[in-house]
Amino acid sequence: MAFLNVVPLEEALRVVESFNLTSSVEEVPLSEALGRVLAENVVSPIDVPPFDRATVDGYALRAEDTFMASEARPVRLHVVGEVHAGEVYPVPVGKGSAVYISTGAPLPGGTDAVVQFEDVEREGDEIILYKPAYPSLGVMKAGTDVPKGKMLLRKGTRLTFKETALLSAVGIERIRVFRRPKVAVISTGNEIVLPGRELGPGRIYDINGRAVTDAIRELGAEACFLGVSGDDAKNLARLIVEGISKCDLVLISGGASGGVRDLTSSIVERLGRLYVHGIAIQPGKPTIIGEIDGKPVFGLPGYPTSCLTNFTLLVAPLLRRLIGRESDVRKTRKKLAHKVFSVKGRRQFLPVRIKGERAVPILKGSGAVTSFVDADGFIEVPENVEILEAGEEVEVTFFG
Repeated sequence: MAFLNVVPLEEALRVVESFNLTSSVEEVPLSEALGRVLAENVVSPIDVPPFDRATVDGYALRAEDTFMASEARPVRLHVVGEVHAGEVYPVPVGKGSAVYISTGAPLPGGTDAVVQFEDVEREGDEIILYKPAYPSLGVMKAGTDVPKGKMLLRKGTRLTFKETALLSAVGIERIRVFRRPKVAVISTGNEIVLPGRELGPGRIYDINGRAVTDAIRELGAEACFLGVSGDDAKNLARLIVEGISKCDLVLISGGASGGVRDLTSSIVERLGRLYVHGIAIQPGKPTIIGEIDGKPVFGLPGYPTSCLTNFTLLVAPLLRRLIGRESDVRKTRKKLAHKVFSVKGRRQFLPVRIKGERAVPILKGSGAVTSFVDADGFIEVPENVEILEAGEEVEVTFFG
């Protein structure tokens, strides 16, 4: 089958944006929230710390009792008890008295300062001070770290261990996050063999299945690898139907070009609707976009660099939209390391490696595994440009 209708990239992107997929929200335990994306703003329900507490080991006292202390006229205070972290001193501390206190313990009522034990002398049940203390010395006031009602995290934040620790610190046990879309992944081709199996003559190990599956997971979605289909229409259709039944969208790598054995487009057209069969870009021209039972189906090119580039251009934005990470796209501007030639009239996406302030083009071809393994991302060469000069500033879009 020849390409039905090669379209500009912008038209393919409009098709992707038109899919009637909406993000949904679920509540999960904080213990399962790592890597998820917040679906709501979070404000602190409590003060942290929730009470005035000691920041040193020492003696809790009334600062005004020490204002006259000096080397010449030391002040003596009576030690009436002690309090440790996790305890509460039962009664207010009166004038002229002090309580031994451990770091982290709540400040006893009536006291407003903590003097380190190294800064006093202890004689029996008395302490001797040779310099005055001041209110709040050795004390962290309630809400100093995090006041109640403070905005902690905003909707769209991806939760790392830092954010989960912060949520735990304010006592949040369950949190609302965007549901992770499920993506079915299918590799195709008689030549494709899964790692761990014998590599017969003319065979190659599967690259795209692993790469795309993990790229999906890295974005924060769920990937379901359904395996490898040879060039067999019945088996490929079975896997596509399985993916549609289990997942929110289906990705097929390979089987998208115009050869006799490339079956994806005809299967998509038979089971649903085929919107795109070919995009006017290099690499990545043999790309399919369709829909079956209201769920998107993408047929990505078989060459690894083409596959990952088109995943980044077409599929990743859709997944980011569904998990609340639309603005989370990594780009940078660098100087081109050396001159690049392109074919005028052909929009090209060229893999590059970042080396300091330079973008180094990788010119091994899209069929080479190391073309994308060595690449940090890619640059775009517009269709009306034949040469990009060394030192020219370019925008790099990162993979992942």
